[in-house]
Amino acid sequence: MIAFVFPGQGAQKMGMGQSLAAAFPVCRETFAEADEALGESLSTLCFEGPDDRLMLTENTQPAILAMSTAVARLARSRGLQPRFAAGHSLGEYSAHVAAGTLSFADALRTVRRRGRYMQEAVPVGEGAMAAILGLDAEGVERACAEAAQGQVVTPANLNAPGQIVIAGHAAAVARAGERAKALGARRAIGLAVSAPFHCPLMKPAEDRLAPELRALASHDPAFPVVANADAQPKRTAAESIEALVRQVSSPVRWEDVVRRLIADGVKTFVEAGPGSVLAGLIRKIDRSVAVFSIEDEAGLDSALQAITIVEEPRPVES
Repeated sequence: MIAFVFPGQGAQKMGMGQSLAAAFPVCRETFAEADEALGESLSTLCFEGPDDRLMLTENTQPAILAMSTAVARLARSRGLQPRFAAGHSLGEYSAHVAAGTLSFADALRTVRRRGRYMQEAVPVGEGAMAAILGLDAEGVERACAEAAQGQVVTPANLNAPGQIVIAGHAAAVARAGERAKALGARRAIGLAVSAPFHCPLMKPAEDRLAPELRALASHDPAFPVVANADAQPKRTAAESIEALVRQVSSPVRWEDVVRRLIADGVKTFVEAGPGSVLAGLIRKIDRSVAVFSIEDEAGLDSALQAITIVEEPRPVES
């Protein structure tokens, strides 16, 4: 059983999708569709940069969504059919485009505003994120609680065993990193991010985005999408939208998402989009499953050569 998984912000890189668009009409058409939906050349930004513009959150998010959608459409056109999907943060939107919950055009416009709202929720320099390596979730939560001192600092990405990202006020994140090391963490690494994502400081962004998400035309997904906020499969349009609302200020429970997919029978993961970060995390979570990353023709060929059983999507449960 195959699950498609989709990367989030941080996976972007200049040149992504260019070779796919040159080689495959379905990818070329996907980027053209993105350009039309946004009224500007997102494809040029992906293919040629400049890098500083691509790294702006409100550009990064639609760029990764476009790249991931192009890859997913290509993979499905070659016979790779998911029975489940999931995405890391922004990637949950890519998953819902693949499942038909949201239209590609609506998702592109929504994540552009999502990126802007998240950036504007906290003044630049006031928030921070850090990766805590080598400490379990209980230890990280303790470090955050003991370091808060009236400020916000909480687990934001529970990515894999021993790899948890925290977010909040910059001073509190720094204190929590030191406390985590005192509790046994190997390292605390500050991340180069523009805002403290997936923590309570993002509530203003969630409040701005919520009515826009709820107003979108949406459909029951063709296959379940396991949500970041609670690691539960979403099978209806309404619960899918509410999961996207909650996701803005809630932690990304990626380890739980992957474990839920495996518990539901997924044996093969296909990472659709730039980079291979999710493949690495999945291997840390469970080495018994097969994982493939597709961001170019070589990745597609490797997946097609290894995955010999093509499965059709099962009907959506009512």
